[in-house]
Amino acid sequence: MPRPTLAQLSIGTLIVVATTVALLAVSGATAVFAVAVLVAFAVTLGTLATALLMTASRRRRPAHPAAAQRPADRQPPAPALARQR
Repeated sequence: MPRPTLAQLSIGTLIVVATTVALLAVSGATAVFAVAVLVAFAVTLGTLATALLMTASRRRRPAHPAAAQRPADRQPPAPALARQR
């Protein structure tokens, strides 16, 4: 599995922090176990988001770099160039 990019890691970290703050603010949890469960849920959510971003970016890339070129950008084979001269 490829490594996540800096942007994907940043988004995952932002999701973890935002989810943790929101869950702690909404739930009003003060017990250590409750806070630990909420933090674990936020870390799981951030990891899932990063993994989904990695698979989405992999689907956007072309299978072969030459396939991304337009036909007009490609050079004709060498015999065709020799006939033009």
